[in-house]
Formats: sequence, C-alpha cells, structure tokens
Amino acid sequence: MNIIFHIDVNNAFLSWSAINLLQDGYPEDIREIPSVIAGDESKRHGIVLAKSNISKKYGIKTAETLHSARQKCKNLQIFPPNYAFYKKMSDRLYEYYLTYTPDVERYSIDECFLDLTNTNYLYDDVLILAYKMKEEIKEKFGFTVNIGIGNNKLCAKMAGDFSKPDKVHTLFSNEIKEKMWPLPIEDLLYVGKSSSRELRKLNIKTIGDLANFSLPILKKHFKNNATFMIQYANGIDSARVISKSAKNKSISFSETLEFDTNDKDFLKKKILLMCEKIGFKLREEKLYARTIAIFVKTDVFMSYSHQKKLLNETNNTMELYNNALTMLDDIIANRLVRLIGVRVSDLVNFKSDQISLFSKVDNQKEDKIQEVMDDINLKYKDLKIMPAIFYKDKKK
Repeated sequence: MNIIFHIDVNNAFLSWSAINLLQDGYPEDIREIPSVIAGDESKRHGIVLAKSNISKKYGIKTAETLHSARQKCKNLQIFPPNYAFYKKMSDRLYEYYLTYTPDVERYSIDECFLDLTNTNYLYDDVLILAYKMKEEIKEKFGFTVNIGIGNNKLCAKMAGDFSKPDKVHTLFSNEIKEKMWPLPIEDLLYVGKSSSRELRKLNIKTIGDLANFSLPILKKHFKNNATFMIQYANGIDSARVISKSAKNKSISFSETLEFDTNDKDFLKKKILLMCEKIGFKLREEKLYARTIAIFVKTDVFMSYSHQKKLLNETNNTMELYNNALTMLDDIIANRLVRLIGVRVSDLVNFKSDQISLFSKVDNQKEDKIQEVMDDINLKYKDLKIMPAIFYKDKKK
C-alpha cells in the first residue's frame, strides 16, 4: 500500500516574512499583530497576498485591495513580499525532506509530496513520523506546517486541507466514505468553480453524491472528464510522486506577457504556441504525455495551476491544446494574467489508445499528419507549418 505525505507551509508568505524580519532585528513578530503582505500600490499591485490571523479577525481577505483592508483595520501593518527569501526557505525545506526520502516532488513553492512507500523498514508508524517532522520543522525553521497522509497524492492533499494550522490528518482508502464524502463538492481537488456549479445543477452537492452518480449521465455533461471526476470522488488517483532526479520528469514552456490581461483569445494563442513546442519536443524524443497542466502568475504575483489526466497518452499538438483549453476558464476566472505556461508530465515511451465510442478522430491519421509537418519544419528552417486554427484570425 502506498504511503504519501503532502506537506504544506501554513500561511507561507507571512510566516517567512516574519522570520526574515526577526532575523533583521524587527522588534515584533508580524504573525502576532494586524499585518498583511501586499504588493506595491504605486505599480497597481496593492493587493493583500497574505494576512495574519489577527487581520483575519478584522475581516481582511486575501486579494482585496489595501485601501479596503485599511478601512477595516486602521492600525494595519503592511509589508512587501520578499520572493528571494521565500525561495531560500522553500529550498531549505526541500533539502530537509530529502533526509527522510529521496522521492520528493515540489507541488508549489510551499507544498511538497513525499513518497514514503518503500521506507517502512525505517519508520514503524507513519503517523508518529508525521508528528515528529511537524515538530522538527517548527523547531528547526520557526514556522508551522500541515501534513496530510494518504494512499495517493489526491487523498494526501485533501487530508492536509481538512483543518489548519499545525495539524496532521489522514485520509486512507478506508476513511474516504467517512471523511471525504460528506464534504461539499467544491472541496474536491481538481474540480474548479465552473465545474462545481454545473455539478450542483445536477443536484450533486457533496463529494459522496458525485462518487455514486451515474457515469453515463455525467458523461453527457463532462464527456471524458466524467470518468476522472468520479474516480477522484472515490479517492482513486494513480499519479506518481515524481522526484527532481527522475528522468523525463516533465516538459514545460511559459511566457511572461508584455501586459497583464484576461483576454481569452489572446491567451489561447499563447497556449497553442506552447503546445506546439511541447508536442514537437515529445515527438522528437518519442515520448507521450499522460497529464497536462496550465499555470499562471497574476498581476499580484499569485500563482495558480490546474492539471488533468488524459484519456490517452499523446504527443499530438491539437490534443494537447484542446485539453489545455478545458482548464482555461477556471484558471483565469477574473484574474489578470502576467505569465502563462503549459506543462506535460507522467511521460511514457508508448501509446495505448483507448477507443471511445464518441470519438470522431482518427488518431493514426492525425499522428501521420503531425509527423509530416515535423519533417517539413525540420527540413525548411525558414518555413513554419502550424495548425490552421492559429491563422484563422490573421488577415490575408
């Protein structure tokens, strides 16, 4: 049975800023006063990025303007983010995790997955180990974490979010019905806001409702994604923890935009270009992707990502592009994007197509067309053949 830890730093930006300030001789621990970490108002980035628990009691919320936050708390203390120090703390924590297992995957700057499946000969009780690590981190680094434990990545991350801060929770396979099914559908990992709204229209209000819902009916609304949604609701997730040293961990491309935007047509073109580059790289190395993700950094330097598993392994540009687009609405929401990227992972060197009764695509024909396009692009460096969709809005 797999044993996966998900470790998440509690209120990372504010905690790490507090430590940095104390090290520099600041007289107060900003975690214990009304304080926020916020962007530069002079550059239109005056948004709350993180807040102390005391600030939270005043009703201050992440992503609200500093002007609004000040109205709620007149003596609010405001501090700028220190991304260089955040990176330093994240790296130190990552090195600490490696002392327990070589199988560590960075999920974000303040979150990691650890695979302890093959360490049972070292640690008799993983729950005792989790509490030990939690206390060690508090003593060694000066901040708290939440640790979620499960038999896969999905359950470990869900467990870590049950209640905070400074907690250890489990969500093993035999605990899913009791601990996960009563939760509102919005709490299910990988289910975005727009998807949860559609699910509620089907009277699916809890994760348990989704776990026991009819797959054929759900497919009418969510197509192939319906299978994965029901699997997730049942706590089924086959994604592996992929360590930094793993070969062919992932392929990604990103771009910092010249201006902040939420123009979907503009962002779609950027995604298409990145999918073309990723697809070409995959085909060049004779690899296929099983998972695709899109990620953004907003105008206030907050990072968001969504990922999905693919029905079939693929290295086809348009398959990658069409799957990426299914996540675009959720990840943009009302945010202004300053950086956007696409990443593929869970790479394999074989393809085992599952034939769908509803698919109208001839995969072998599509792959052959893609192969011909690659040959032409490699032979004629000054000529670039792209999918026709990229040119549809260009003037003749």
